[in-house]
Amino acid sequence: MAEPGEEAAAEQPEPAPASTKYVLITGGVVSGLGKGVTASSVGVVLKACGLRVTCIKIDPYLNTDAGTMSPFEHGEVFVLDDGGEVDLDLGNYERFLDVTLTRDNNITTGKIYQSVIEKERKGDYLGKTVQVVPHVTDEIKQWIQSVSSVPVDGQTRPADVCVIELGGTVGDIESMPFIEALRQLSFSLGKDNFCLIHVSLVPVLGVVGEQKTKPTQHSVRELRALGLTPDLLACRSAQPLIGSVKEKLSQFCHVPVENILNIHDVPNLWHVPLILRNQKVHEAIIKQLNLGRSAGPPELRDWTQMAESYDDLKNPVKIALVGKYTNLTDSYLSVVKALLHASVACSLKPSIQWIAASDLEDSTATSAPDAHAKAWETLKASMGSSCILIPGGFGDRGISGMILAAKYARDNKVPYLGICLGMQISVIEMSRNVLGLKDADSEEFNSETPSRVVMYMPEVSKTHMGNTMRLGCRRTFFRRTDCLTSKLYGSVDHVDERHRHRYEVNPAFVAMLENAGLHFVGCDESGKRMEVVELQDHPFYIGVQFHPEFKSRPRRPSPPFTGLILAAAEYMGTPANNSNGHVGTSE
Repeated sequence: MAEPGEEAAAEQPEPAPASTKYVLITGGVVSGLGKGVTASSVGVVLKACGLRVTCIKIDPYLNTDAGTMSPFEHGEVFVLDDGGEVDLDLGNYERFLDVTLTRDNNITTGKIYQSVIEKERKGDYLGKTVQVVPHVTDEIKQWIQSVSSVPVDGQTRPADVCVIELGGTVGDIESMPFIEALRQLSFSLGKDNFCLIHVSLVPVLGVVGEQKTKPTQHSVRELRALGLTPDLLACRSAQPLIGSVKEKLSQFCHVPVENILNIHDVPNLWHVPLILRNQKVHEAIIKQLNLGRSAGPPELRDWTQMAESYDDLKNPVKIALVGKYTNLTDSYLSVVKALLHASVACSLKPSIQWIAASDLEDSTATSAPDAHAKAWETLKASMGSSCILIPGGFGDRGISGMILAAKYARDNKVPYLGICLGMQISVIEMSRNVLGLKDADSEEFNSETPSRVVMYMPEVSKTHMGNTMRLGCRRTFFRRTDCLTSKLYGSVDHVDERHRHRYEVNPAFVAMLENAGLHFVGCDESGKRMEVVELQDHPFYIGVQFHPEFKSRPRRPSPPFTGLILAAAEYMGTPANNSNGHVGTSE
């Protein structure tokens, strides 16, 4: 929409050599409808047709990236190979499409305005008055077209299709510049280079029991008022839509009946691409984008087998996840997905037992005795879980409970995996209860303790929080290739995994801990920064400073997670079928 005083005639379609086509996913009615899963699933179907796909997520918030946002506020922070701290939807894209994205694939209002202001300070606008239109919208369009031309699948040519997800809900004030930029982009590219899928909700009111189309009608009307017309509707509902509802939506939303898709609730998310395939989403998009010569029928046999095999799983494996943010499970989304990938590879059905770390603490026995008793009942293998996992996190809340969980796993030989903070917890627990250093702690929680077994990394800023941690894909070298973790990865001498931390094990305590039985079997290239620990005389007790969950894929589960699931199955005497040949438990 033009600014006051801006002549409408000034905007003319620009000839655009669009080698990459665009599929835009917007959302209406309410947030949290699953636009990210829809975008990922559309990408899966198009990739199955032989097309190369990349993805962009637009987040309209003013933060430069997701790095400083609380997990309670926005779910987990997903980390990319290049160190980008991004929205969790990029994790969905990587897992579904098996691609490697960059930080630039996540566009935020903060990044756009920062770039515009930097250009203004350098004088790039030649003294003009810098405005939302055209300067901010031009920056958005330039960013989209630049990023979409970068291959993410290891090849050299740009992708055939770029799937763009616009975060939030149509009508949100913060997304208006992006809506306008996308309107301009669709106009300049032309109909055969731009396809819009609008995700909406078709609710059922409890009293009436009828699928209601009015929310979607209003949402589409608002989208059209902003200059964008949907080519396809993706309607979320609890049950499949009845035929008359599709006809009504078609009539009032100006979308052909065959282009109205229904994404109803399914047993697992791997079914969503199959639902879209069955409704011929690929045919509608390929026709709209004139890709008939490049695309063939979708080949999804392996994906179908994967989705159906999960539904058929019977033997459960119970995992106690002891964390700080258990009230919002999206805070650990990649961990949950990595557990799913590993469990399915072992022909087991994952059952995650969520335990708030603070509920395990002694103080909770007085303040909330029922919660304390339930947490310990869930943790203990005899009544609840067959393995324990402590994921990453920041801050001192719940730390005492995590230490108690790590001690329980060590004392009772329960399989244990500690990730990032979870590895540091195992170091603190051993220092206190085996070395006798009762004041052992992390500098993060107690900067005054003389026994700083976990310390601040010297190169990390202590004044700025954003993008100052040790981030991205880093190489970890195994100090001995006969260690269990190396065997899990296939008896390699090094692994490349993603990191996100600002604290590390204090090298001054390494020798003492190793003498006590906690072996540091992995380190960085300097040999001084500890990356992997293993406890001797324990069937499976591993801590890793990196985040293996970020590189887990449905058909390539993360080795530490697969090892944990196999160890849990062995602990409980549950039969497991390891379909990932090089992964095994301790010998």
